[in-house]
Amino acid sequence: MELALIRHPPVAVAAGLCYGASDVALAASPDQDIARLKALLPESFALWSSPLTRCRQLAEGLGEARLDQRLAEIDFGEWEMKSFDTIGRAALNRWALDPVGHVPPGGESALQMAERALAFLAERQVEGGSQVFVAHGGPLRAIAGQLLGLAPERWLALDFAPARLARFALDGRGARLLGFNL
Repeated sequence: MELALIRHPPVAVAAGLCYGASDVALAASPDQDIARLKALLPESFALWSSPLTRCRQLAEGLGEARLDQRLAEIDFGEWEMKSFDTIGRAALNRWALDPVGHVPPGGESALQMAERALAFLAERQVEGGSQVFVAHGGPLRAIAGQLLGLAPERWLALDFAPARLARFALDGRGARLLGFNL
């Protein structure tokens, strides 16, 4: 199985604003990104996307995308669309002490988000073939981290650049990283 993981292009959100599950718009048309990414993809593939606009818009330019909520970004609950200054230093410090297990009020932890993203990956691996996932930094870090055998605490180090892809080859022996942030 060949797997391509693509992060959505930059979004139109003010710096310092916490967003995750919020459906925010892209900062610009994804047309140039679509053209560049298409050249890096196999001739035929199954295409999956987060249903959030910032992913769906890119995915629809790449082909016939099937949407799955499990590829959505982490839900920051009451922190969604609030500035980090408004959230407050004390709350952010609690998050920093446990970035994968902390649950923002009314939201989900990174581990909870990863659980749904990895369940999605497991289903796709059974299908085989070439697969393309268009998603967000959080789910992509979880998927790539799992494939690379990294501990969840190390997943945050996988910095997926906007509108770039990572390629993996998966077989009975495991996963091989073929390229990152292409």
